Amino acid sequence: MSELRFVVQLHRARRLHYDFRLEVGGVLVSWAVPKGPTLDPKVRRAAFKVEDHPMEYVAFEGVIPAGTYGGGDVIVWDTGAWVPYKDPDPGAALEAGELHVELFGEKLRGRFVIVRTRRDEWLLLKKRDEHAVAGWEPAEHPLSVLSGRSSDEVKADPEWEWRSDLPAERAAVRVTAEGERTSKNDRTNARPRENAEGRAATRERMDGDARASVHERQGVGASADGHQRERGRAGVDASGHERERERGETSAGESAAGELYSLRNDAGLDAIGENGTWEVFGRRLRVTNLGKVLFPGRGDEEAVTKRELLRYTARIAPAVVPYLAGRALNLHRFPNGSDAPGFWQKALPAHAPQWLTRWREPGSGTEYLVADEPAALVWAANYGGLEWHPWTSTVDHPGSPSYALVDLDPGDGTAWADLLVLARLHRTAFEHLGVEARAKVSGRRGIQIWVPISHGPGFAETRAWVEGLSRSIGAVVPDLVSWAWEKAERGGRARLDFTQNAVNKTLVAPYSPRPAPGAPVSAPIAWDELDDPALRPDAFTIRTIGERLSTHGDLFSPVLHTQQSLPPLT
Repeated sequence: MSELRFVVQLHRARRLHYDFRLEVGGVLVSWAVPKGPTLDPKVRRAAFKVEDHPMEYVAFEGVIPAGTYGGGDVIVWDTGAWVPYKDPDPGAALEAGELHVELFGEKLRGRFVIVRTRRDEWLLLKKRDEHAVAGWEPAEHPLSVLSGRSSDEVKADPEWEWRSDLPAERAAVRVTAEGERTSKNDRTNARPRENAEGRAATRERMDGDARASVHERQGVGASADGHQRERGRAGVDASGHERERERGETSAGESAAGELYSLRNDAGLDAIGENGTWEVFGRRLRVTNLGKVLFPGRGDEEAVTKRELLRYTARIAPAVVPYLAGRALNLHRFPNGSDAPGFWQKALPAHAPQWLTRWREPGSGTEYLVADEPAALVWAANYGGLEWHPWTSTVDHPGSPSYALVDLDPGDGTAWADLLVLARLHRTAFEHLGVEARAKVSGRRGIQIWVPISHGPGFAETRAWVEGLSRSIGAVVPDLVSWAWEKAERGGRARLDFTQNAVNKTLVAPYSPRPAPGAPVSAPIAWDELDDPALRPDAFTIRTIGERLSTHGDLFSPVLHTQQSLPPLT
């Protein structure tokens, strides 16, 4: 049976209690648990059956107005997936008065049973298993798993208000900084192609919508000059017309849905041993060798296994896919780990799942992967793709790049301080030219800069522009730069590589891992970070980039929606 959702909300109304809610039959079957759930199998918790709640309430965190039912503050104390065991029909088990569940939450994990003692009075008990913890008390774990905030912080500065006098789909109302209130449904009506995940009322609907939202926001191309992208599933728009990329503020409902997706993906992966089938983003993937070490540890850190790489990929995929969608993807594969030799994989293998989007290159006939949904990137990582390299052109305009690339490639004798000098000179040049450009550390030793451009110029014109820019900068510090092609002939100096501006030449995608100890990633940076003495090219790893992304947002996102022409350099 498919996994279902559960949530435990810490609710301070007339008195503090925990609302324990299980998705059953399309609603949240609910109990009020005064002392809260526990992982201690010796403790029994009284639970009082209350009315079912709509599925729209599953990710609610905010306040309920005083004077209305349940008035007070609410945080998502725990959430995740659950499955029934013993009785596969949870509805029938509830009718019989005894439901056995297995929870895959952030705080609550393992097997529990909830038993009716009389009418609406039940007992909630933890079973003895590997997740049991003697003496475990919920009050010692008070923060929200969605926002990291306490009940007091949510009460003092709520983002959402629940209006039980409104229909469920409109009951979550945003509290703006000006004190105005905007319902989630109003926001949806204003921007109909956003918030697909936040509106989901069932798990299946949440899975179609998650994939569709990527297409709708990114506008992936599908056909040009008679060359049709091949798609493994019907019913997805493949018109080839680029839509406007809307990347405005994500609503709290979307964020919460994303959190639930992450939790559910994690739970599904954790439930698998060395090999198994993982249901991730609504797709079923056969995953293998999850305990294999793919990256040696850095310093005293533990090595990174395939399981950890797949977990990272699933968590970061929604942020990465907009940079991959509509583009052929080259994979740098290291199936035996980053310590072993890797190789480039361009052609999609014959055994690849049919649901993956494909594009056949005119002329060569090579069939490429187009990773236009998060599950496709997870498939690529499971296939040994440790590095993700999208083309700079889209499949509907393969001869016309939408990015110009600047690769600051250090030589053997290039100090990090010298590379920063080159990067700062580029920063100054872009400011002088009025050009929008974004930088990222490579995850190895270099710095890479992407310049978004409108469709129009071909690769030769783009390459000539980047070469002119690079040679102008190189002339300022000639002792730091070599133009020799062969690395051995550069005298240890850096190369400002403009030759990547060509068909099927790529730079690694933002947030992609790199094959090195500790699993560093290619991380976007703000331009002013070039002046931070703590900045290092491989400082961010798959274990640390998530926190940075949560704190700073996606610093690379302007390249997705900036349309500009390359100005003259004279």
